[in-house]
Amino acid sequence: MFNREIPDVTLKTRVRDETVDGPNPFRWQDMKVREEFAGKKVVVFSLPGAFTPTCSNEQCPNYDRLYDAFQALGVDDVYCISVNDAFVMYQWGQNLGLKNVKLLPDGSGEFTRRMGMLINKDHVGFGMRSWRYAMIVDDNKITHWFEEPGINDHGEGGDPYGESAPEKLIAALTNETAEAA
Repeated sequence: MFNREIPDVTLKTRVRDETVDGPNPFRWQDMKVREEFAGKKVVVFSLPGAFTPTCSNEQCPNYDRLYDAFQALGVDDVYCISVNDAFVMYQWGQNLGLKNVKLLPDGSGEFTRRMGMLINKDHVGFGMRSWRYAMIVDDNKITHWFEEPGINDHGEGGDPYGESAPEKLIAALTNETAEAA
Protein backbone atom coordinates (compact mmCIF):
# COMPACT_ATOMS: atom_id res chain seq x y z
CA MET A 1 0.00 0.00 0.00
CA PHE A 2 2.94 2.36 0.55
CA ASN A 3 3.48 5.09 -2.02
CA ARG A 4 0.24 4.08 -3.71
CA GLU A 5 -2.08 6.95 -4.58
CA ILE A 6 -5.50 7.08 -3.01
CA PRO A 7 -8.43 6.44 -5.37
CA ASP A 8 -9.70 9.26 -7.56
CA VAL A 9 -13.25 9.25 -6.18
CA THR A 10 -15.95 11.88 -5.74
CA LEU A 11 -17.99 11.64 -2.53
CA LYS A 12 -21.51 13.02 -2.19
CA THR A 13 -21.48 15.35 0.82
CA ARG A 14 -23.86 17.81 2.42
CA VAL A 15 -22.70 21.29 3.42
CA ARG A 16 -24.44 23.94 5.45
CA ASP A 17 -25.77 26.76 3.27
CA GLU A 18 -27.64 29.64 4.93
CA THR A 19 -29.23 30.54 1.59
CA VAL A 20 -31.27 27.32 1.77
CA ASP A 21 -34.64 27.96 3.42
CA GLY A 22 -36.28 25.68 5.93
CA PRO A 23 -35.21 23.55 8.87
CA ASN A 24 -32.52 21.69 6.90
CA PRO A 25 -30.19 24.39 5.48
CA PHE A 26 -27.84 22.03 3.64
CA ARG A 27 -27.07 21.44 -0.02
CA TRP A 28 -25.37 18.64 -1.90
CA GLN A 29 -21.72 19.17 -2.77
CA ASP A 30 -19.40 16.82 -4.57
CA MET A 31 -16.06 16.34 -2.83
CA LYS A 32 -13.24 15.13 -5.03
CA VAL A 33 -11.03 13.29 -2.57
CA ARG A 34 -7.74 13.85 -4.40
CA GLU A 35 -8.48 17.58 -4.69
CA GLU A 36 -9.32 17.75 -0.97
CA PHE A 37 -6.12 15.96 0.07
CA ALA A 38 -3.76 17.56 -2.50
CA GLY A 39 -0.76 19.22 -0.88
CA LYS A 40 -1.79 18.07 2.62
CA LYS A 41 -0.66 15.46 5.10
CA VAL A 42 -3.82 13.80 6.39
CA VAL A 43 -4.87 10.89 8.55
CA VAL A 44 -7.74 8.81 7.20
CA PHE A 45 -9.36 6.05 9.20
CA SER A 46 -12.21 3.83 8.17
CA LEU A 47 -14.68 1.82 10.17
CA PRO A 48 -17.66 -0.49 9.63
CA GLY A 49 -20.40 1.95 10.49
CA ALA A 50 -21.76 5.01 12.20
CA PHE A 51 -23.57 4.41 15.51
CA THR A 52 -21.91 1.00 16.00
CA PRO A 53 -20.32 0.24 19.41
CA THR A 54 -16.55 0.18 18.80
CA CYS A 55 -16.72 2.94 16.19
CA SER A 56 -18.80 5.22 18.45
CA ASN A 57 -17.33 4.42 21.86
CA GLU A 58 -13.65 4.11 21.00
CA GLN A 59 -12.31 4.67 17.52
CA CYS A 60 -13.88 7.95 16.39
CA PRO A 61 -13.81 9.66 19.80
CA ASN A 62 -10.15 8.67 20.30
CA TYR A 63 -9.12 10.22 16.98
CA ASP A 64 -11.04 13.38 17.88
CA ARG A 65 -9.43 13.50 21.35
CA LEU A 66 -5.91 13.07 19.92
CA TYR A 67 -6.34 15.58 17.10
CA ASP A 68 -3.91 18.09 18.65
CA ALA A 69 -1.21 15.41 18.88
CA PHE A 70 -1.65 14.73 15.15
CA GLN A 71 -1.42 18.44 14.36
CA ALA A 72 1.76 18.74 16.44
CA LEU A 73 3.27 16.03 14.22
CA GLY A 74 2.49 17.89 10.98
CA VAL A 75 -0.93 16.46 10.11
CA ASP A 76 -3.28 18.99 8.49
CA ASP A 77 -6.57 17.13 8.95
CA VAL A 78 -8.06 13.90 10.30
CA TYR A 79 -10.84 12.21 8.31
CA CYS A 80 -13.14 9.31 9.08
CA ILE A 81 -14.61 7.54 6.06
CA SER A 82 -17.43 5.04 6.32
CA VAL A 83 -19.84 3.30 3.97
CA ASN A 84 -22.74 5.38 5.22
CA ASP A 85 -24.67 8.21 3.56
CA ALA A 86 -24.16 11.92 4.26
CA PHE A 87 -27.29 12.18 6.44
CA VAL A 88 -26.21 9.34 8.73
CA MET A 89 -22.64 10.66 8.99
CA TYR A 90 -23.88 14.15 9.91
CA GLN A 91 -26.21 12.86 12.64
CA TRP A 92 -23.50 10.57 13.98
CA GLY A 93 -21.04 13.46 14.22
CA GLN A 94 -23.66 15.50 16.08
CA ASN A 95 -24.37 12.58 18.41
CA LEU A 96 -20.66 12.12 19.19
CA GLY A 97 -20.04 15.84 19.62
CA LEU A 98 -17.02 15.69 17.31
CA LYS A 99 -14.97 18.85 17.22
CA ASN A 100 -12.05 17.97 14.94
CA VAL A 101 -12.52 14.81 12.90
CA LYS A 102 -14.09 15.40 9.48
CA LEU A 103 -16.61 12.73 8.51
CA LEU A 104 -16.67 11.53 4.91
CA PRO A 105 -19.68 9.60 3.59
CA ASP A 106 -18.77 6.83 1.17
CA GLY A 107 -22.43 5.95 0.63
CA SER A 108 -21.88 3.79 -2.43
CA GLY A 109 -18.67 2.25 -1.08
CA GLU A 110 -16.68 3.34 -4.13
CA PHE A 111 -13.66 4.71 -2.23
CA THR A 112 -13.66 1.70 0.08
CA ARG A 113 -13.96 -0.76 -2.82
CA ARG A 114 -11.09 0.86 -4.68
CA MET A 115 -8.98 0.67 -1.51
CA GLY A 116 -9.63 -3.09 -1.45
CA MET A 117 -11.36 -2.83 1.94
CA LEU A 118 -15.03 -3.39 1.04
CA ILE A 119 -16.38 -6.45 2.84
CA ASN A 120 -19.76 -8.12 3.15
CA LYS A 121 -21.18 -7.85 6.66
CA ASP A 122 -24.50 -9.59 5.91
CA HIS A 123 -23.84 -11.84 8.91
CA VAL A 124 -24.88 -8.86 11.10
CA GLY A 125 -27.34 -7.33 8.62
CA PHE A 126 -25.09 -4.46 7.50
CA GLY A 127 -24.55 -5.36 3.84
CA MET A 128 -21.37 -4.03 2.24
CA ARG A 129 -19.16 -2.08 4.65
CA SER A 130 -15.54 -1.19 5.25
CA TRP A 131 -12.97 -3.29 7.02
CA ARG A 132 -11.32 -1.28 9.79
CA TYR A 133 -8.08 0.43 8.69
CA ALA A 134 -6.16 3.71 8.94
CA MET A 135 -3.56 5.44 6.82
CA ILE A 136 -1.38 8.49 6.64
CA VAL A 137 -1.63 10.19 3.28
CA ASP A 138 0.84 12.83 2.11
CA ASP A 139 -0.21 14.73 -1.03
CA ASN A 140 -2.46 11.83 -2.09
CA LYS A 141 0.18 9.12 -1.53
CA ILE A 142 -0.20 6.55 1.23
CA THR A 143 2.92 6.71 3.41
CA HIS A 144 1.74 4.53 6.33
CA TRP A 145 -0.86 1.75 6.41
CA PHE A 146 -2.58 0.18 9.44
CA GLU A 147 -5.03 -2.65 8.85
CA GLU A 148 -6.82 -4.83 11.32
CA PRO A 149 -5.89 -8.50 10.93
CA GLY A 150 -8.13 -11.16 9.43
CA ILE A 151 -10.10 -9.31 6.75
CA ASN A 152 -13.05 -11.51 5.80
CA ASP A 153 -16.70 -11.47 4.77
CA HIS A 154 -17.96 -13.90 7.42
CA GLY A 155 -17.28 -12.19 10.74
CA GLU A 156 -14.59 -14.71 11.65
CA GLY A 157 -12.46 -13.33 14.46
CA GLY A 158 -15.01 -10.68 15.35
CA ASP A 159 -14.43 -7.00 14.69
CA PRO A 160 -10.84 -6.33 15.73
CA TYR A 161 -9.69 -2.87 16.77
CA GLY A 162 -6.10 -2.12 17.73
CA GLU A 163 -3.87 -1.83 14.67
CA SER A 164 -5.88 1.13 13.37
CA ALA A 165 -5.99 2.93 16.73
CA PRO A 166 -4.78 6.55 16.65
CA GLU A 167 -1.93 5.80 19.05
CA LYS A 168 -0.34 3.52 16.39
CA LEU A 169 -0.37 6.34 13.85
CA ILE A 170 1.00 8.82 16.37
CA ALA A 171 3.86 6.43 17.16
CA ALA A 172 4.68 6.09 13.44
CA LEU A 173 4.62 9.87 12.95
CA THR A 174 6.75 10.37 16.06
CA ASN A 175 9.34 7.88 14.75
CA GLU A 176 9.31 9.58 11.36
CA THR A 177 9.89 12.97 13.00
CA ALA A 178 12.73 11.59 15.17
CA GLU A 179 14.42 9.99 12.13
CA ALA A 180 14.21 13.25 10.19
CA ALA A 181 15.86 15.20 13.02
